[in-house]
Amino acid sequence: MDALMLLDTPSLYFRAFFGVPESVTAPDGTPVNAVRGLIDMIARLVADRSPARLVCCMDADWRPAFRVAALPSYKAHRVAADGGDQVPDALAAQLPIIDAVLEAAGLARAGVPGYEADDVIGTLAVRHAAGGGAVDIVTGDRDLFQLVDRRGPIQVLYTARGVRNLQVMGEEEVAARYGIPGRAYGEYAALRGDPSDGLPGVPGVGDKTAAALVSRFGSVAGILRALDAGVTEGFPAGSRRRLEAAREYLAAAETVVKVVTDIDAPELTALEDELPRRPRDEQALSALAERWNLGGPVGRLRKALAAAS
Repeated sequence: MDALMLLDTPSLYFRAFFGVPESVTAPDGTPVNAVRGLIDMIARLVADRSPARLVCCMDADWRPAFRVAALPSYKAHRVAADGGDQVPDALAAQLPIIDAVLEAAGLARAGVPGYEADDVIGTLAVRHAAGGGAVDIVTGDRDLFQLVDRRGPIQVLYTARGVRNLQVMGEEEVAARYGIPGRAYGEYAALRGDPSDGLPGVPGVGDKTAAALVSRFGSVAGILRALDAGVTEGFPAGSRRRLEAAREYLAAAETVVKVVTDIDAPELTALEDELPRRPRDEQALSALAERWNLGGPVGRLRKALAAAS
């Protein structure tokens, strides 16, 4: 099968918003820094990687009910007064422009009600790899490290250093960096915690202890089974007591941290993800470029699409 590139689009446009000066505006003064930055990122990825298929994955629900039900603290620190996400106003104003540009360009977009972009990525990645295709996941979110799989292969192109300096993270790289089995990042994160997602972790369990536990027992479920069986070997000093006290959290955290890989939704079944060689609607794209001061980025995207092979 053709290689598939999956974009964690919210991760990329947030990075663009904070990386490109807000002084970059359209003629009417509307900030377009996130739009310009995102288009340039996509153009760079297409030019450098030439994927045969590409999907811009979206958050249809940034804080799904099933995760909040399991762990009420999940992303609670990001909830705005109106109950929505605390997205800066200057970024929120650009999201409809991003949608319009991606639509005119003919780039596939996918979001499913009740799920985050991570879950869409997980489902599409596992499905494509099962059919024998390679998958590149472009993200700045380490939670997606749990999807790496040498058998697919599925790898993450990690954007911490920017799209020009992507870090390729496969099973071997994740294992080398964190000292854990390559596909066990979600278990590791549940144990040590992740403040950015409102995951408190197990008090007193840091990186080294979390890595040792995951390496020994394989998963949170494996740790809980060992506790139930009265196993004492393999637990770093003091950790068994701490884990016993955190049983309720651990059971919830596994549900929260695990990326869904089996969404059954029409939005994903009939997805046309082939990378276009030219924009779907040239006239609309040109109008958007003129209205929103996107001439340079749109021109680079057009060039990258035309050159992709």
